Amino acid sequence: MTTGTPTGPVTSPDASVPGRNPVSWRNPVSGMGGRTLTAVAAGAAAELASLALIGCAAWLITRAAERPSLAALSVAIVGVRAFATSRGVFRYAERLAGHDVALRAQATTRERLYRALIPARPPGHRGADLLSRMVDDTDAVQDLLVRCLLPALAALVTAVAAVTLGAFLLPAAALVLLAGLLLAGVLLPAGTAAAARRWSARLAPARADLAARVADLVHGAADLAAYGAGDRALASAAEADARLAALERRQSRANAAALMAGTLVQGLTVAAVVLTAQRAQLGTVATAVLTLTALVSFEPVLPLAAAGERFAGVSAALRRLREVQAVPAAVPEPAAPAPAPRGPLTVEVADLVVRHAPGRPAALDGVGLTLTPGKRVAVVGPSGAGKSTLLSALMRTTGFESGSIRLNGADVRAFSTDDVRSLITGLTQDPYVFRATLRDNLRLAGPDAGDDELAEAVRRARLDAWVERTGWEVTLGEDGRTVSGGQLQRLALARALLHDPEVLLLDEPAEALDGATADALMADLLDATHGRTTLLVTHRLHGLEGVDEIVVLESGRVTQRGRHEELISAPGYYHDLWHSEALTTPSA
Repeated sequence: MTTGTPTGPVTSPDASVPGRNPVSWRNPVSGMGGRTLTAVAAGAAAELASLALIGCAAWLITRAAERPSLAALSVAIVGVRAFATSRGVFRYAERLAGHDVALRAQATTRERLYRALIPARPPGHRGADLLSRMVDDTDAVQDLLVRCLLPALAALVTAVAAVTLGAFLLPAAALVLLAGLLLAGVLLPAGTAAAARRWSARLAPARADLAARVADLVHGAADLAAYGAGDRALASAAEADARLAALERRQSRANAAALMAGTLVQGLTVAAVVLTAQRAQLGTVATAVLTLTALVSFEPVLPLAAAGERFAGVSAALRRLREVQAVPAAVPEPAAPAPAPRGPLTVEVADLVVRHAPGRPAALDGVGLTLTPGKRVAVVGPSGAGKSTLLSALMRTTGFESGSIRLNGADVRAFSTDDVRSLITGLTQDPYVFRATLRDNLRLAGPDAGDDELAEAVRRARLDAWVERTGWEVTLGEDGRTVSGGQLQRLALARALLHDPEVLLLDEPAEALDGATADALMADLLDATHGRTTLLVTHRLHGLEGVDEIVVLESGRVTQRGRHEELISAPGYYHDLWHSEALTTPSA
């Protein structure tokens, strides 16, 4: 069957839907200014306390060597104790506030990514790549604060304080210290950031490639084993892993070189400060204070090389997240949605044209049908005729190029897509089973449904015998891996019946079932849908004599329409398929 997304003018979903905040990846800590300021202030206070502790301790030790009175040292003693205690307190506060903001930013970014994925969008990324962006890239956002912003601001405050103290003691030494701090705190981080951007351009695709190959190994294990292709797939994944490991080793060597360069700058700067102080014949106490202050001032500065590298990674992560959000929604939301129409609902489709991409043939070309309250319409046709595309357009997961869909006379585009789907929905072409209990998978369609309602939906979907064997609390594997194709289809059908929309859409409800079970299920469905608005897509014609109208789609166009008795007597696709079924299934 034809699937896809047509092109056309679209708008950003988050920019137009009332109550939905615009998705922005540029500032993950927006709205958390107070918490961010607290974390920054605590981090800067911790670094200043550390700097003051070393300076005060250096003064105390060297001054004590001159054997002054105890009273002359009392202030310094108190200062050492106060700075030592406050450093721990401020560091704890910085870690607490910083990680609070970081985790909130990560949660906000992940929520924004979910919001960006919720509207139906054209497939632009592989599942493994999306998973990598959802996990790795959103995790990287917390580093923006913890490993980039906080260290940079703390280093700046410490450097300013150290240079100011140096200028007070010996201006020439302060200039030497300033030069070393600029080299270690500005030039080296800039270099590592530039290098990291180049590495990121190579590492991100390598990680995505490895994730995709591992996902193929996990999800395709049965098929790989069946065709003896497991060794080739493992070798391919091993090659991808080896390429990634080689790139990461080279990046680690570059980072180690940057760390070594920073340590070397620190040592040379401190040595230069000592030589400058000796040439100026600065006193012993002042020289000790100046030297140790210069040494300690590099402690918050040296990690900036790693911060520069991490900042480049965070920037790349935000860029990849923006790429996901930049994919336009398949169906634009109205700027001011109209109130959802009230039932009973009449659906009118007129001259509907859906094209999945410019220049491609129309998936639907001038299709029209009418669903009045209680009317049941069946759509049949060969694979690729556009049957599922028609249901997708009705559920507003696919837009249309021209024509119209009207609900009680109003254009469907005037309503929120969520409102439309609450009224028109049902069994989709590719139903999904979540890793949850059978009961929870059913309650996806009816959160407030009681046990009697669940049991009735299961019975109508002819799944009651299986439920009796497994129980309601059995955990189903993700993507329906622990159930058969027929059980998956009937479980999805039970969900559709439980949801009970105004217009029930059923896309191949008897798919993957044996002939007898499929015929029995179709009979039950036609009985269960009597008197309710239903649009049924099917390849099986058995039982369609009970529907009000049958529409035949071929190559996106309606080639026949009428009741069962009319179509089997007229030459065409329906007549041929009916006689084909009669030959292969005598009971038909």
